[in-house]
Amino acid sequence: MKIIERYIRNSNALNSEEQLVLANSRVCVAGLGGLGGNVTEMLARIGVGYLYLVDGDVFSTTNLNRQILCTEKIIGTHKADAAAQRVKEINSNIHAKSFRRFLTHRNCGEIFDMVNVVVDCLDSIDDRFMIQEAARKSSIPLVSGAIAGTSGQVTTIFPQDKGFELIYGKNYEKNLKGIETRVGNLSFCAMFVASLQASEVIKLLLNRGNLLRNKLFIADLMSNSYEIMELK
Repeated sequence: MKIIERYIRNSNALNSEEQLVLANSRVCVAGLGGLGGNVTEMLARIGVGYLYLVDGDVFSTTNLNRQILCTEKIIGTHKADAAAQRVKEINSNIHAKSFRRFLTHRNCGEIFDMVNVVVDCLDSIDDRFMIQEAARKSSIPLVSGAIAGTSGQVTTIFPQDKGFELIYGKNYEKNLKGIETRVGNLSFCAMFVASLQASEVIKLLLNRGNLLRNKLFIADLMSNSYEIMELK
């Protein structure tokens, strides 16, 4: 298969067969804020063929500092619709389906059963555990990212892995928002972590490279420091 012109700059890193794999792949992006908007942008540009974009929230003025999908003109509109429209503008070959809903125990399965990978771009620890369990039931891997100020973390969880239990513990405090609600979020940190998440998704879909499975990548961009912790 000849790589079409829009993907020529992918061709030294991805071959034509891999580009076709991406075109036939299905990814759910859960949460379309600072992380999810950037993940959506990157997956659309690289050529992932089916994107399921999930968020029940609407844009507010406070999103303008970091959320790539948010502009002044669309304050008050649904993030899921904006994400699908952005994909259409970037790559009309991609099938983007928007879901104006917050994920729950009841509706996760109907979406996750349709995809190959789910990307966790949420800001609630409770929600992370919920979608991890749903991903297990759907037998798909989960790529999770979180940000706080100038720090971020990424991990990849397979259905048989303990995942978030090894990060937050079994007895974590319920109804606890992530630390980002106290220390803020900066645009460059969101983009950095989203890039790592997109990279993990592509490696999963193409079955190549080294994954952050049973590992936690932690970075602080203010100090230019990072480490990869083994999760056991």
